[in-house]
Amino acid sequence: MLNNKKIICLAVDDEPPALQVIEKYIAAVPVLELKASVNNAVDALSILQNNKIDLIFLDIQMPQLLGTDFMRSLINPPKVIFTTAFRKYAVDGFELDAVDYLLKPISFERFLKSVNKVMRLNITANENELHFKSPQTNAVADSFIYLRADRKNIKVNFDDILFIESLKDYIKVVTKDKTIVTKQAISSIEESLPPDLFIRTHRSFIVSLKKIESYTPDLIQIDKYELPISRSYRHEVEKILKQK
Repeated sequence: MLNNKKIICLAVDDEPPALQVIEKYIAAVPVLELKASVNNAVDALSILQNNKIDLIFLDIQMPQLLGTDFMRSLINPPKVIFTTAFRKYAVDGFELDAVDYLLKPISFERFLKSVNKVMRLNITANENELHFKSPQTNAVADSFIYLRADRKNIKVNFDDILFIESLKDYIKVVTKDKTIVTKQAISSIEESLPPDLFIRTHRSFIVSLKKIESYTPDLIQIDKYELPISRSYRHEVEKILKQK
């Protein structure tokens, strides 16, 4: 694309409410332009054949053809941001050089993080990152999160997190230097974490991939901590770790 040109987008999702969310988010970001939104891979292929598309927001779990299989069928595909309700597809997504992987329900903040990644990959020559305000936040952060504890918002860098443990209605975020306990569901913070940096190993644990020192089929060693891998997450964990 030339300087100052918009990023031309295609949205593909077989669920109308999810498609409407992506359409609304694209409309809220001036640098993005929605060329078309469709609910199946066949129509998406037709759009790609007849238009210059820079970026696809692509659902993975679709009838007849998975979004990942659709991308594998394309020659010289555009950049893709996968959207899905199933985290288990993250590995396949990143194997296809996806820009990002958005877990439904998708927040506007998380959507903007993905768009910033697109900008950094030079889909457009405009190198300025996007920092649009939304009702829930003042700015989009790429490498940290704020956690509410002790009557204040505490900044925690993703790179400092060792693991996160669920404590019923609370979570415990453990870093090398401190532990923060905040009232939040582990599934909620999971949606805010980059899936290429963190992995769920148990219904009660999320761990940093970069901090893993060793592992067995049942345990992960991070620093002085031994953290469980449950049977239901074992296959996905082993698949991801073998690729690292």
